[in-house]
Amino acid sequence: MHHSFTPSILSRWALLLLIAALMLPVLAVLAAWLPMGDASGQAMAILREMASTVLPDYVGTTLLLCGMVTVGVALVGLSTAVAVTLFEFPGRRFFEWALLLPLAMPAYVVAYAYTDFLQFSGPLQTLLRGALGVQGRVFPEVRNVAGAAWVFTFALYPYVYLLARTALGERTVHLMEAARLMGAPLRRRMREVALPLARPAVAAGIALALMETLADYGVSSYFGIQTFTAGIYKAWLSMDNRIAAAQLATMLLVLVALLLKLEHRAQHRMRFAVIKGARSGSGDAQAVPLQGRQRVAVWFVCATPVLMGFVLPVLFMLRPLTADWAALPWSRFGEWAFNSVRLGAITAALAVAVALVLAFNVRRSSHWAVRAAAQLASLGYAIPGAVVVVGLLLPVGWVQAWAPDWQVGYWVTATAVGIVWAYLVRFCAVALQALQSGYARLPNSLDDSARMLGASSLQTLARVHWPLLRRSVAAAALLVFVDVMKELPATLVLRPFNSDTLAVVAYQLARDERLGEAALPCLALVLVGLLPVMLLSRTLRVAGR
Repeated sequence: MHHSFTPSILSRWALLLLIAALMLPVLAVLAAWLPMGDASGQAMAILREMASTVLPDYVGTTLLLCGMVTVGVALVGLSTAVAVTLFEFPGRRFFEWALLLPLAMPAYVVAYAYTDFLQFSGPLQTLLRGALGVQGRVFPEVRNVAGAAWVFTFALYPYVYLLARTALGERTVHLMEAARLMGAPLRRRMREVALPLARPAVAAGIALALMETLADYGVSSYFGIQTFTAGIYKAWLSMDNRIAAAQLATMLLVLVALLLKLEHRAQHRMRFAVIKGARSGSGDAQAVPLQGRQRVAVWFVCATPVLMGFVLPVLFMLRPLTADWAALPWSRFGEWAFNSVRLGAITAALAVAVALVLAFNVRRSSHWAVRAAAQLASLGYAIPGAVVVVGLLLPVGWVQAWAPDWQVGYWVTATAVGIVWAYLVRFCAVALQALQSGYARLPNSLDDSARMLGASSLQTLARVHWPLLRRSVAAAALLVFVDVMKELPATLVLRPFNSDTLAVVAYQLARDERLGEAALPCLALVLVGLLPVMLLSRTLRVAGR
């Protein structure tokens, strides 16, 4: 049962303030296009200048990279999902969770690891030059668009793997069994049954992977690739041109909006397909057993992404740790880790609090404003960190010019206020999704019973919902904490003075070609990233029983 818009823990003004705070970056970026005297002519002049110089390169490189990543994550994610879902072979249970391990690896960490090992002065090329007796480069340069596509493919394919595995596991085994009983050979069953049912899931996974690709700054900057995100930071930090940065941010937002629409459409088609085929087949359908060459081929398909996306990068980073233990920056490591943990803990607590209030009010009220607030908050994760940075710093500049005595610039850029604000814009969506999933398991009859006993909204939340949502709250806090630890673009610009984090230090050391020293913070980020992977693996294992 839903009630009118009379929640006691979220007033109408508080709701509007929350929406404004979370949507300020997007609104500020869009406002940069509004005609405002001379600024309008300047904006158009800058746009024409970019169109004749850097913009074609940004568009072409970004689209080429997205196209290569699309092909890569679709092939790797779908093939691994098909292998562990539809076929039976030794090691299948191991690969079900091992294929999730690349989720623990930030893409920029994978890029640093491969560069350190494969560059001209790296151990592999040095060894091969000595063995072959050649002086030049044995391998082509890894820092290019193709290398970035390789990194993103093996870092982001789990998005496609997870969604495709879920879609295939729910009903496809039963339908494949029915097709086998009707005499269809395996190849036809794959082509006409499995792949069409997995198509919406693959589309949704590709959209999520491309959103991560567009939001990336660490890989594109380190590899020297002219993407939109790298262009935004170059326009803002190097050229000191806020209008150009806002225009590039708007174009990036348009691409993200298109991907978000594609992802929502694919998710809707996935739900329709699940309902349509949920009761197909019998309950005792079995996966297809493999023998001989087929088994070897499936092992290769499943082992390659785990090796390329997790095992090899970790080994590449462990090499400098074991080679020169004393040369690593141990004295500063504690400070970097403390800054990362502090920002992660603060953001996780605030994000969970905001998400809990929103999720509770969505459950208690059917008013359009409450629903709109939750939907707007859930869009934050799709907004790239570069857009958030521009969207926060633009109004800071406007306010600073209008009222310099307010010292707004100091509070946003010299304290933790700005960076935590940016984190909340991006990662409230993560906490909200986790808590709404928890609320979906609570029957509405609990609220009705509490209301009949005279409990207020706050008492219902504290005494009825909270004990039942503790696991969801802990999962939400963990996911936000890990995302904050790995976040690079917003942290790089908005972090307080003398407050370097593990992600920022890893980027700076790698940029200075000190890849051996960068291994320590990179491995720390990987260890932290393993926490949600273990949680996700356990959740999938319990759900599959």
